[in-house]
Amino acid sequence: MSQNPQSVVRTELITPGPSEALANLFGTDLPTGDLPTLWHWIYLLEKRPHADLGPDGHPTFGIPAPPGPGKRRMFAGGRVSTLEPLAFGVPATRTTWVADTKQKQGSTGPLTFVTVRNEYAQDGRVCIVDENDIVYRTPASSLSVQAGALTSASLEPSPPLLREPALKLNADEALLFRFSALTYNAHRIHYDHNWARQEGYSDLVVHGPLQAMMMGELIRRCGDGLIGKVFAYRLISPMIGTQTFTVLAGADGVNATVEVRDAHGTVTAVSTVGPIDPDQE
Repeated sequence: MSQNPQSVVRTELITPGPSEALANLFGTDLPTGDLPTLWHWIYLLEKRPHADLGPDGHPTFGIPAPPGPGKRRMFAGGRVSTLEPLAFGVPATRTTWVADTKQKQGSTGPLTFVTVRNEYAQDGRVCIVDENDIVYRTPASSLSVQAGALTSASLEPSPPLLREPALKLNADEALLFRFSALTYNAHRIHYDHNWARQEGYSDLVVHGPLQAMMMGELIRRCGDGLIGKVFAYRLISPMIGTQTFTVLAGADGVNATVEVRDAHGTVTAVSTVGPIDPDQE
């Protein structure tokens, strides 16, 4: 396991309870034996005191860092390498640290890209290497991205969804609230209409990790699965408003590419599957 002097380490027993809650949220069978791939996102969570949260619901310190003055934080995507699944009934440890930070100049303002690395281990073996890409940007640049996504969704006709296999999920207000609770995500854009408008969105925002997990579910249920592979995902545009969205195989098939389309037919997230870097094994 990698070591970093500024890492945060958390250990807990992998119990069935959170998985039962997520299975009922997704409307799928309860898992037994091993944790399904990507479901580690509901375990080993930082459960910060409420006093640590800022007005937007983000913690005011920690990993990743809160947005600085005049900045907003957005989840952009990531990569998950599943060397082996986590097992129920066994303690697991998550080690988290900032792996990389880059400054860039976007067309509408400065951007900061931060990669947060998480390693999940059981019995002294690293089972999952999970990197999250976080973007810090100015409100002006955020609004330009959101406005473009909303315009394309409202003006472009919905393309036919002919590719199989596919899954649908009704992301209504109750589901968004429950997913926020399961992932201990207090960011108010997912459940507070007034705050979502304050951040420049016309309605609630469907979680990026929820879309990523549903892409993983399509591969797990209908493809070859993600064990021994790298699942790389990227958020294309915000999914705005409660709706039923669709997850479907890409043009190369479910074992290569998967995409998410909102109720308007706009692609909001994409993913690919590939081999794990031998250095992670």
